[in-house]
Amino acid sequence: MAGLHRDLSNGNRTVTEVVDHFLQVIDEKNPDINALVHIDADRARARAAEHDASGSPASVLAGLPTADKDLVQRAGMPTRYGTAVTSQDNSETSDPMALWVDDVGAISVGKTSTSEFGLSASTEARASGPTHNPHNLSRIAGGSSGGAAAAVAAGMLPFAPGSDGGGSVRIPAWACGVTGWKPSRGLIPAGSGFEYLAGLVVPGLLTQSAADMQLIASLLTRGEWHWSTRADADWSRLESSARRPLRIGRTASTPWPTDWGLVSSDDALSAWEQATSALRGAGHEVVDLDWSPDQSYADHFFSVWIANASQIPVPDDKVANLEPLTQFLIERGRALPASELARALGALKDFERQTISAFSSVDLVLTPGLAMEPPEIGWFHESDPEENFRQQVAFTPWSSFVNVAGLPALALPVSTTTSGMPMGVQLIGAPGGDPEMIRLAAELEGVLD
Repeated sequence: MAGLHRDLSNGNRTVTEVVDHFLQVIDEKNPDINALVHIDADRARARAAEHDASGSPASVLAGLPTADKDLVQRAGMPTRYGTAVTSQDNSETSDPMALWVDDVGAISVGKTSTSEFGLSASTEARASGPTHNPHNLSRIAGGSSGGAAAAVAAGMLPFAPGSDGGGSVRIPAWACGVTGWKPSRGLIPAGSGFEYLAGLVVPGLLTQSAADMQLIASLLTRGEWHWSTRADADWSRLESSARRPLRIGRTASTPWPTDWGLVSSDDALSAWEQATSALRGAGHEVVDLDWSPDQSYADHFFSVWIANASQIPVPDDKVANLEPLTQFLIERGRALPASELARALGALKDFERQTISAFSSVDLVLTPGLAMEPPEIGWFHESDPEENFRQQVAFTPWSSFVNVAGLPALALPVSTTTSGMPMGVQLIGAPGGDPEMIRLAAELEGVLD
C-alpha cells in the first residue's frame, strides 16, 4: 500500500491506471471467489479521472480502490444486506462509513459480500451464493465481512472496510490470512458502537498486512464526534519510535460453556505458541494470564444478540422468507421480554468491568484466533439454527467477548497448516490502546517474516 501511495504521489502511476489494474484483477478472480456482489466500474473510473485532474493525493488512501460492505448504504448503489427480501433499488443516501471512504479519498468500486444481515460467521448468503476462500475455493471465507477479507487476500482490493459485532472483521481475516482491526468502542466517528445494544458493533478495516494497517489506521478516526463519551487513544504510540518492552498476558480461556464441547485444534494452539515465542524473542515479557470468565456469559450474550437482530427492518410477514438462522434470531428477539434484556445488558456490563480489570495487569492480551481451520462451504448446519449458532461459537470462541468488553482487537496471520490454510492469533489492547496494539502487530509480523 505504501508503494501505491508513493507511485501516485510521485506521478509514476495515475489513479486511473491503479483503478484499472484492480478492476482487471476483480474481473479475473471474482467469478471464482464471489467476494464482490456489485461492481460499478464506470463510477470507479469516473472518480479516478476526477482524482487525476485534481492533483496530488491528500491522504495515503487517496485514489486507492476499495468497496463498501453490503450492509452499508452508498447513494447510487444497491444495498442488499446479503438477502433477497430487501429492495433491489439503489440507495438514495450514504451511511457514515461510505462517507468516510469518500472523505479519505478512496474510490469505491462496489459492494463486498456479507452473510444475511451480517449474522453469521460464514459468508454463504442464499441470495448471492457463498464467498470462497482464496487459499482453497472449497473452504469458507469467514464472516460476516467475508467478501472484504477475500477480496483483500486475493489482491482484488488493497484494503477494505468492514464491521465487527462479534468478530465479523477478525473471523474472515483469520480465515483468509489477512490483518483485521476491530477498534475500541467510542473511537471511530463513523460508528462509535454506542448505536447498538451493549455497544457491540463498530466499523473496522482489513488490510493485506499489519504494516499496511499501521500506515492507515489513524485515518479511521477522521470525522466529527457527536457523543459525550470517547475512547482516549494516543496515536503517537503507532510509530515505531514508541517501541518499548511490553508485558503481554496470554490466555486460551473463553467465556463460552465448557459443556459445549469447545476444542482448540493443534494448529490453532501451535500458531499461538509461535506468536508467544516470537514476542519473547523480540524482548517482550509474555505471561500466562489468570482469567476465569463467568460462563453465564453465553445466555446473556445470546439475549443481546437476538435483541439486536429483532431490530432488523423486516416485516413480520416476510420473516419466513429469510434463512433459518436469521429467522430464528429475529423471532426469538422479538419475543424476548424487556426484563430479560435488561438483565442481560446489566450482566454484560459486569462482564466488561471484570474483563478489563482482569486484563489490567498487562499491556496487551494474546489469544488464539480461530479454533480450527476454515471448514468446507456448507459445514454450518443450514436447517438447525441452534446447532448453527453453536458451530459458530466452536469455530471462533475468542472473538465476541472482545465486543462485549468494548476493547480493541487485531487478527494477525501467523502460520500455514499442512493443508495450506492460514492460522492466526488475536491481540487485544487496553481501552483506547489501538495504536500500541497495531504497532506491536506490525513488529510481530516483521519478526515472523
